[in-house]
Amino acid sequence: MYPFTYTKATNTREALNAGRSGGRYIAGGTTLVDLMRETVERPGSLVDISALPLREVTVTKNGGLRIGALISMTEAAAHTAVRAAYPVISQALELSASAQLRNMATIGGNIMQRTRCTYFRDVTADCNKREPGSGCAARNGYNRSHAILGTSDQCVATHPSDLAVVLAALEATIHLLGPDGARTVSFADFLLKPGSTPNREHAIRSSELITAVEIPAHPRPLKSGYLKVRDRQSYEFALTSAAVALHIRGGFIREAKVAAGGVGTVPWKLPAVERHLIGRRPSDRLWAEAAEYAADGAHPLTHNGFKAELLKRTVERQLSAVGGTK
Repeated sequence: MYPFTYTKATNTREALNAGRSGGRYIAGGTTLVDLMRETVERPGSLVDISALPLREVTVTKNGGLRIGALISMTEAAAHTAVRAAYPVISQALELSASAQLRNMATIGGNIMQRTRCTYFRDVTADCNKREPGSGCAARNGYNRSHAILGTSDQCVATHPSDLAVVLAALEATIHLLGPDGARTVSFADFLLKPGSTPNREHAIRSSELITAVEIPAHPRPLKSGYLKVRDRQSYEFALTSAAVALHIRGGFIREAKVAAGGVGTVPWKLPAVERHLIGRRPSDRLWAEAAEYAADGAHPLTHNGFKAELLKRTVERQLSAVGGTK
């Protein structure tokens, strides 16, 4: 680990001033500290924002949900408003990491975490995300866990967050605060596909803070759930995952929100699956038909071709779990 300075901010003004001077924000530190130990990240200054008052969960006027960026994953998952309105959020959080990490990690930090690609974390390997222009060792290396959607010739690393898959499905908004004031960014635009600039991962500006995540109101009743498929049930990242939310009224699906994880360079919204569901009656046949669209546009690598079929099965299974059959 390289030397660094440490500042503890007591309010947002102090945090933004320190960030403007080049400081990196840290709260739970469950990702950044690991990367500093491995010398993947080498910040000269850390700004501790854990004392800022960004821990509230509130129901918005229109019936949506606003979750403070610094509430822990454990607290957010257990919150009565979250569990009642969007159980898919609680399920995704509880399937993430270990209990100890969930007690430390924050909602904002979870969204901002960096890939678990082994080549990214190995400073001796070529990685365009870590060192632009150096190459991508994963493309011709062992790439079983890598992405099949949203890839480029520059990067094939997956985004590791389970929560982010749910936020993509529910079409969330990110609230930001920076030197120029507050602004919002749709979650669909917040996490960036690698393209030709894989080192640029977020649409966050210099020294900006995430202050909250907002879930818009969705029609009620809304059934939702999250399924994570992995090599082992304890402390493992997804091979595939599916976040599903369905509004079923009068025997027909009126609204469908579906996204996948473990397969994309960013959480992957599945609009073709959603379109196939709208206006149809729930049935085993419908779930299977809709899931066939889940892997549209996939570009498998040498070792992860199985993910396309696994993704379809994961989506089908979770559609059935949430929507039932008739």
